[in-house]
Amino acid sequence: MELHQLRYLVAVADLGSFTAAAARLHVSQSGVSAQIAKLEHEVGHRLLDRRGRTVSATAAGHEVLPHARAALASIATIDAVSDELSGVVRGSLRLGTVIGCTVPGYLAGFAAFRRAHPGVSVSVVESNSDLLIDDLAAGRLDVALVAHTDPLPDEVTGLTVIREPVAVVVPVGHPWAARDSVACAELVDVTVLSLPPGTGVRSALASTCAVARVDVTPAVAAHSPDSVLALVELGSGVGVLTAAMAVERDALAAIPVTDSVETSLSLAVGSTPSAAARAMTAALANELLPAQ
Repeated sequence: MELHQLRYLVAVADLGSFTAAAARLHVSQSGVSAQIAKLEHEVGHRLLDRRGRTVSATAAGHEVLPHARAALASIATIDAVSDELSGVVRGSLRLGTVIGCTVPGYLAGFAAFRRAHPGVSVSVVESNSDLLIDDLAAGRLDVALVAHTDPLPDEVTGLTVIREPVAVVVPVGHPWAARDSVACAELVDVTVLSLPPGTGVRSALASTCAVARVDVTPAVAAHSPDSVLALVELGSGVGVLTAAMAVERDALAAIPVTDSVETSLSLAVGSTPSAAARAMTAALANELLPAQ
């Protein structure tokens, strides 16, 4: 039994596909299949059920997988301790960010990390925050910049970068532009442009409107704040984002939504961050929170 066999097993179980696991591991699909078959022969049990459209763990696989994950985590910990004793940060890092991230300081922090630790290979994933949080909790990501309204799960530790209510964004000539606030009920009869479900803004909007007993479903769910802002400037509707997302758009005004639930943007890590993860977190925090 070899460690790479356990790594292949965990990847296939997590992704439900030999093809996807091979792509993630940068090896051939036949190599993954052969090594898992060899592992199954050694343990004397089928660990994966290959009969369905997706590959799933068998009963024996469910028994073995927690031990495989623990073994891989132990090796990762030993590597991290060794690097720390040597004063070296190396290896690989999986970084997640919200789609279309334009937060000031993020790219500067990323660049500072790359200059300080050129030996670390970094893969970057952009996704909705709920998926990023799930990946952090499951150990599939090391560090992520996520937006959320609910507390982060116990397996994830977060440092809040921004906390603010959602806001309606309109052109400066719009009748609402001079208002102090806009109620959820007023959004029912207008075309609302926002972000997709699974984002902090969308979650805060849904929670705020639920308290107000109003159902507001955006007509357009764009994948980045910039897309929403551009559509608002073109007169396609009113945006629901946060004021910070519209701060550099002089042609737009941001008005708080009445009694809005706040959405938080947090720099988050998993429960056992590696030396590389801690270094990335420090580099990003230094730029995102310069006063900290």
